[in-house]
Amino acid sequence: MHSTPVGRGNNPTRRAVFRTIAGVAVAGAAGGFAWDRFGRGSDDDAGTTADGTGSGPSSRSAGPHTYERLSAPGRTVVRAADGGTLATFTDGARTAVLTGPARTFSEPRTTEATVTTDAWVRVLPHAWQRGMEKSAWFKRWFPKTLGDKSPDVFAVAFQYSSAGAPDKRNAADVRYAGTAHFGPRNAAVKNPLDFAYYDEKSDFYDYLGIDWDFPDGTRMQPENDRYGCVDCSGFQRLVWGYRMGIPLHNTNTKGPGLPRRAYAIAAHGPGRQVIPHTGTRQATDLDVLQPGDLVFFAIIKDRPDFIDHVGIYMGLDDKGRHRFYSSRSAANGPTLGDLSGHALLDGTDFYARGFRAARRL
Repeated sequence: MHSTPVGRGNNPTRRAVFRTIAGVAVAGAAGGFAWDRFGRGSDDDAGTTADGTGSGPSSRSAGPHTYERLSAPGRTVVRAADGGTLATFTDGARTAVLTGPARTFSEPRTTEATVTTDAWVRVLPHAWQRGMEKSAWFKRWFPKTLGDKSPDVFAVAFQYSSAGAPDKRNAADVRYAGTAHFGPRNAAVKNPLDFAYYDEKSDFYDYLGIDWDFPDGTRMQPENDRYGCVDCSGFQRLVWGYRMGIPLHNTNTKGPGLPRRAYAIAAHGPGRQVIPHTGTRQATDLDVLQPGDLVFFAIIKDRPDFIDHVGIYMGLDDKGRHRFYSSRSAANGPTLGDLSGHALLDGTDFYARGFRAARRL
């Protein structure tokens, strides 16, 4: 995939000054997201900050490692010398979860809940296969990633928090991070807590304000009134695709990478299903989830079997509840909060009742 950025400063038609190339490197072979040569990011401060950067995995990573195979789903777990988990790699998925210093994510504007986690979610250069720990690329990648100080998936995702994330711009003056909104105001809906109060249909290129060429040859142009906006699936494409390097495509059918809509990501997305969509029944097998999994919901009242919302599973909050992070209308952007429904997978609240499936990218 490649793009032709358009600057969105005082002159919205000014072309960016860097050349793009077809095909992109995976998001940092060392596990980071440094996208400078593609104009998609920068080397953020590695010190502990509100957007989830930190000191990287701890000294526990020193010493010999052992590898254990587990099933359901098939995965390889890396153990430290004391038996503790250092990392988990799932067969068929590029999502890797490493253990590092604990970080706390909060959003006081919309909830009193906080999520404190020692999970650092990274993206592998390749989908994991059994035995890859013996490969040359892994032997280079893993030691670097254990000590990596750059933002992981969670940290990148919170660079768009509706609570007021600071702007970040690249050398071409494209704002690649900063507070995201859900979409333009929907004049036909009067209740601000209604899930349609702000209009959906805003994809990642709308947020960025750039043209985007997809591998199938289609070119999409951003809508001016959607600049700075991403709906639920657009947000996942912004984080996992544009920022973390997972391929994107422009349809809702099978194809390489992340399709456009939530239902299509659930059915056809990369990686592997960890909770299959079985219809109208609430998914309750929460023990299979790991931080970073995509979680899917059916929240339209008269269509209880249709997936129309997607979020990122974060783990347990301070009350021991399973909490997720998604772009939602009530918060007008990415949120882990509780406006118009608690961001929880367990229990009987609105989103929990609509929880249907999960996928590990």
